Amino acid sequence: MTLPFDGAISAYFQHGAPAHIREAIRAADKSDILEPDHPYTSQMKRKDYEAQLRAMQIELVRMQAWTKASGARISIVFEGRDAAGKGSTIKRIRENLNPRGARVVALPKPSDTEATQWYFQRYAAHLPAAGEIVCFDRSWYNRGVVEHVFGFCTDAERALFFDQAPAFERMLTQDGVILIKFWLNVGRAEQLRRFLSREGDPLKQWKLSWIDVEGLKKWDEYSAAIRETLDRTHTGHAPWTVIRSDDKRRARLAAIRSVLNAVPYHGKDTGAIGASDLAISGGPDLWTDASADRTADG
Repeated sequence: MTLPFDGAISAYFQHGAPAHIREAIRAADKSDILEPDHPYTSQMKRKDYEAQLRAMQIELVRMQAWTKASGARISIVFEGRDAAGKGSTIKRIRENLNPRGARVVALPKPSDTEATQWYFQRYAAHLPAAGEIVCFDRSWYNRGVVEHVFGFCTDAERALFFDQAPAFERMLTQDGVILIKFWLNVGRAEQLRRFLSREGDPLKQWKLSWIDVEGLKKWDEYSAAIRETLDRTHTGHAPWTVIRSDDKRRARLAAIRSVLNAVPYHGKDTGAIGASDLAISGGPDLWTDASADRTADG
């Protein structure tokens, strides 16, 4: 089987990844959580996960019915490192909703024309109308992290972004948009394990990009950009919810629970929603990067 990018991810695992990352992946069982400071050591049991997921997906259907009837506008931003579980979480949110009122926005790189426009312009065009739920699979926060790490924007452009992003989001919320922002955080070993899985699976290879491959070498640069972005754009009107997503099952439930708690829909069943897991879901103080504190010893 031909591997994408000539097996660059496997090559990084063998020769470029820090030794403790390689050892953690090799020693772990499939259900083990690799990040040593994670509050759980193994993945949530499927039976418990599926029972909670079904109950909350019923609540999501109720939420959408209220959204349509009330004319509410809901915008959910999903950000995080590559392979943090953004797409799979969005899938669980939308899979039982009417797709006519629940859209996903995953924009490609800007066109030549878009590159000359106000930075937020192309995102504003995809914001929800009355009765709609829109999930942004990556968003305007590309400028805060990915564009900065790879040199796709200037320092001046990024500084302007940080000046304007809180104001842009304030305008949205003042106009009545319900804005929910997630940062999904995944550890370095788990990210690489997921990349290796994608590389070897013909059904998932399309998920990999050149950015993913090159980004493996830029962990610390990403970490610094993420920390700054969270610090500068966590506001009272548009706060970040950070979710530790090393266990995708717990992370999906935490994200859905946060959405249901944030939207004031009628007939809410708080018992079905359950209590927030504060060990993996909270504000920017929950964001950690233990992997960056270790020596990359080859």
